[in-house]
Amino acid sequence: MKIDVLSLFPKMFEGVLGESILKKAKEKNAVEYNVINFREFADNKHGQVDDYPYGGGAGMVLKPQPIFDAVDHLTNQTEDNQKPRVVLLCPQGERYTQSKAEELSKEDHLIFICGHYEGYDERIREHVITDEISIGDFVLTGGELGAMVIIDSVVRLLPGVLGNEDSPVLDSFSSGLLEHPHYTRPADFRGLKVPPELISGNHKVIEEWRQKESIRRTYERRPDLLENYPLNDQQKSWIEKWRNS
Repeated sequence: MKIDVLSLFPKMFEGVLGESILKKAKEKNAVEYNVINFREFADNKHGQVDDYPYGGGAGMVLKPQPIFDAVDHLTNQTEDNQKPRVVLLCPQGERYTQSKAEELSKEDHLIFICGHYEGYDERIREHVITDEISIGDFVLTGGELGAMVIIDSVVRLLPGVLGNEDSPVLDSFSSGLLEHPHYTRPADFRGLKVPPELISGNHKVIEEWRQKESIRRTYERRPDLLENYPLNDQQKSWIEKWRNS
């Protein structure tokens, strides 16, 4: 996968992309990162990329020209004329989810646009981007942190990036549920004991415990996720029992 990032503050990405899983993914040639200061594409000698909004109002708006030219430049470099997904980080965008991460992880080329100031010229939304994404119902000073979150969640899903191929499959939200609790040694720590099912050695018992606890945790913390989840009769009986306890 190739990931291009258009940002006015490219140094913000150095630590994130140069550590941990994101660094290992690059070393394994699973991904290529390219962070560009789109001020380089400004068509004026001062490198100005923003201007006052028509009609007045507070703040400055990103001009269309630098973004259009930057995306054109990156798109022209794409092999086989394949169109990349162009993601705009924006509070007005689609709420980001694990299913969206899985969708984006199947792409060969992603371009992220990280804005600042008051907003974007609307022509950027209408004619350049393919996706508008928000990582939550709050406002940040720019799109950089949101882009980092999305890049991390996407890259870890690429084949061969994680040591255990089952890890992303078992993550919270990947199955539609929250993940079950985890325990490690010792089995008894300060009188706090690991559930007996997990040390029983019986794989069927262990799997049923994990499934039940995943349902329980989802019911207690994110019941909204169960609204469209295909519960079987056994799972429904567990929930009914917890509801009445």
